[in-house]
Amino acid sequence: MFKRWGPLLLPVLLLTACGSPAPSTPGPAPLASPTFTAATPITYVSPGPTAAPVAPTVAPVKAGMPLPTPAGPPTDSYIVQAGDTLGAIAMYRCGCEIAELAALNHIQDPASLQVGQTVLIPVKTDRVGPPLRLLPDSEVVYSPAYLDFDVAGFVGQKHGYLASYTEVVSGRQLTGAQLVEKVAREYSVGPRLLLALLEYQGRWVTGQPDSQLTVNFPLSLGHGGHAGLWYQLSWAANVINQGYYAYKRAGTLAFTFVDGGRAVAAPGLNAGTVALENALAATTNWDTWQQAIGKDGFMRSYESFFGDTHARAVEPLVPADLTQPELTLPWQGGLTWYLSSGPHAAWFDGSAWAALDFAPSDVRGHCGVSTEWITAAAPGLVLRSGEGQVLVDLDGDGHEETGWVLFYLHVVPADQLHAGMKLARGDRIGHPSCEGGAADSSHVHFARRYNGEWIAADGPLPMVLSGWRVVGSQAAYDGKMVKGSEVRQACECWDNTVNGIASDNAVVH
Repeated sequence: MFKRWGPLLLPVLLLTACGSPAPSTPGPAPLASPTFTAATPITYVSPGPTAAPVAPTVAPVKAGMPLPTPAGPPTDSYIVQAGDTLGAIAMYRCGCEIAELAALNHIQDPASLQVGQTVLIPVKTDRVGPPLRLLPDSEVVYSPAYLDFDVAGFVGQKHGYLASYTEVVSGRQLTGAQLVEKVAREYSVGPRLLLALLEYQGRWVTGQPDSQLTVNFPLSLGHGGHAGLWYQLSWAANVINQGYYAYKRAGTLAFTFVDGGRAVAAPGLNAGTVALENALAATTNWDTWQQAIGKDGFMRSYESFFGDTHARAVEPLVPADLTQPELTLPWQGGLTWYLSSGPHAAWFDGSAWAALDFAPSDVRGHCGVSTEWITAAAPGLVLRSGEGQVLVDLDGDGHEETGWVLFYLHVVPADQLHAGMKLARGDRIGHPSCEGGAADSSHVHFARRYNGEWIAADGPLPMVLSGWRVVGSQAAYDGKMVKGSEVRQACECWDNTVNGIASDNAVVH
């Protein structure tokens, strides 16, 4: 009943090639192998000849949310089609043994495959990227590191093609800087990274595009996304998120190059570095990718714009001891809604599986506006409202880059809702609909961010709503919610005993 969610404006942002390969363009000269500088040793200061050496005081480094230990090689996902067998998938999709594929997917009976089932396929490659940290996570995510960054001011100072560019999106004419800011906020991707990629790939920030290819496809160079800056920025942000959150989910990632070649991220990298490497892999082959991530490649361009990226790093971006604030089910007390989708992408397929979908019964199977109310899961401050979206800041500082932020989608807002409005728990936010995305039945799409990072609903910090804890599976949209001995399974159905959850919220405003 529910289409797999995605905003209406961008119907095609899948990471598959489109168009013809980009013509050869000048690029950085080939590089020698990266060099590494040893860390500066700690020195000790003695106050006198008879005193013992005293170590300098060093503030303890707070641990970040740990990455998972990879259970094996990185994997791709494959959706079983009619006529598929496990043997055919093993032979033609991964070149592996049936036994390996069955063990990876916990399949005891190879004949039990179901059409639509998600099968994990191991990636086979000997290529491994360099163990070189390029960007901190806080530079890649729309994080507290961006609190004082003025996109429009930066673009205007550079006097390039981007400064005079405009494009109509959803009936509004937006400047190049406004497009960068809009994509950065919606995908929660750092605008400095988007600007640096625009300069590195197409010279849009300081100069002029040198070909029709870089006018139409300034970021993908013809290897993905539609023509036009809005689509290109959205494509790039999605590829960045794909690398960041896939690595966060599995602790490993296999890059795919434009010629179909593969390489694995070096062990021990941070997610921000892997995200950048994934974005650069989308327009290169193995050889040119190594140049792009080398010392005279993309990072030289980035640092010429923004200086030392690590000097403003916010680390850890998500602390290991982070706890979720109390959240209640986001609808009125006394009513039953239905868990229509388990953990899935918060904003396009590249982002974390941070979202759940809940549907009321009065709009079953159609996109009418429900008469029932979406309510605030926690007290907070409305950051923005429009295009089916409502973002609520739980720490009240008015910045979506910092602290906990709740994201509600497919919302027809209440008449009085506006940016800057304070909400109490249980206050009415709006009505479920299909507004703001592709869906064929009205529902609310609900997700969390912390310091700009989408927080997986079934990750190290699982989502808990009114005591219901989210449990995911290896397939997006599957999963369940558990409260004591009660279990509700995500499905596109309206069955009180299968996926119905009654809200016992006492506060309704």
